[in-house]
Amino acid sequence: MTALTLPELVGELLTRHPDAVIVSTCGYTSRDLFNAADRPGNLYLVGSMGMAAPIALGLALARPGRQVVALDGDGSLLMNLGVLPLVAAADAGILHVVVDNGMHESTGGQATVQRADFTALALAAGYRTAVRVDDACGLRAAELDVAPAMLHAIIGPRTDGVGRRVTHTPQQIVQRVRGQVTPPSVLMEASR
Repeated sequence: MTALTLPELVGELLTRHPDAVIVSTCGYTSRDLFNAADRPGNLYLVGSMGMAAPIALGLALARPGRQVVALDGDGSLLMNLGVLPLVAAADAGILHVVVDNGMHESTGGQATVQRADFTALALAAGYRTAVRVDDACGLRAAELDVAPAMLHAIIGPRTDGVGRRVTHTPQQIVQRVRGQVTPPSVLMEASR
């Protein structure tokens, strides 16, 4: 069995959810998404640890018909576990992906809490679906159609270098995503 890599995970997410708004956590996760597929529907949280799921929840509540993916990290989610029952209670159409490399990689590789069972936590909080995967076959087989859903993806250590930083300013990132989630009628009103 070969360990799942972050590029494989991001590629599968983009294949399955090409039109989704993806809210990615800070650090290398946003950099990896940016380098894999920079697009207007990506909201890169370049400095907001613990906030991917809460912001994804806000977007999903504002636009109920829109697919929203929270691309979180294990360390980031551990900072804000209180969001799990909020996401579940809102019953929003969120796919909450937890990228678990067992460390705070972008700040020096400090270990995260290794005993956290994110799928059990999500189900206990009220998520309808929670699946743990650790290889590409498991990822492809994961059924996550009933939301709110969690995908707990165990990934192997990084073997390639880290890609370049997100080059958009925070203001540009917000403008790009706003154009993806704002109803056309509101955009037309605003342009008058």
